[in-house]
Amino acid sequence: MHPSGTQGRPDFPFYAGRPVGLSGPQWCVALAGVALAFWLLVAPWTHPSHPWGMWVPALLFCSVPLVALALVAGRGWTALFHRLRARDLLLMVGIAVLNLVVTVLVGLLFTGLHHASANPLFQSLGQADAATRVTAFAVMVPQLLGEELLTILPFLALLWWLHGRMKLQRRSAVMLAWLLSAIPFALVHLPTYGWNLLQCLVIIGTARLLLTLAYLFSRNLWVSTGAHVLNDWALFGFAMLVGSLPH
Repeated sequence: MHPSGTQGRPDFPFYAGRPVGLSGPQWCVALAGVALAFWLLVAPWTHPSHPWGMWVPALLFCSVPLVALALVAGRGWTALFHRLRARDLLLMVGIAVLNLVVTVLVGLLFTGLHHASANPLFQSLGQADAATRVTAFAVMVPQLLGEELLTILPFLALLWWLHGRMKLQRRSAVMLAWLLSAIPFALVHLPTYGWNLLQCLVIIGTARLLLTLAYLFSRNLWVSTGAHVLNDWALFGFAMLVGSLPH
């Protein structure tokens, strides 16, 4: 992990006062935005029954944390995003492929030792019409941006606390923040996977650690979001293909 200006990568934002410094209360506002966004994602009243209804919670999920961050960081919120370069696209694909391979291997090992629950979206998409499937895949883009914010904002807050307040060395702070920020991501998937805590921590947590590498290597939220989108499109696309085969 290198500071700003080395190897052509920007430094992580906010934790060291660049582009703006955030105080403890300001970080609380930003993280409260993340919590509010997740509540809006799962609240029944944000899911209208219209064909476009899937867009409402997904757009709230990604926009509310950015609004909260903008309230405390001003125009500095844009430091999460950078222009994509060719190597960023390669990193997206590489992390997505790596995550697919590792997730499948971990999943096979886990299901060999413990009972695992399936994502109900696999079945619902398999039974959906073509228009619903297209909409669902399109909606994954803003929703997965929201999932990246749910991980990366806590990562940056932890980095600020561990390095700036606890005085850990930067490399140690980055590694610990990387590990800890995967936990809330794993836990919010508990309802999806039948409250199987071990499955969420092992399989979802491992996938999250790998996806976060896209941000650690690029310092660009577009890259980790792109890797996440490619990963989920591949997973759900394969599940739909298998489900459509004659039995």
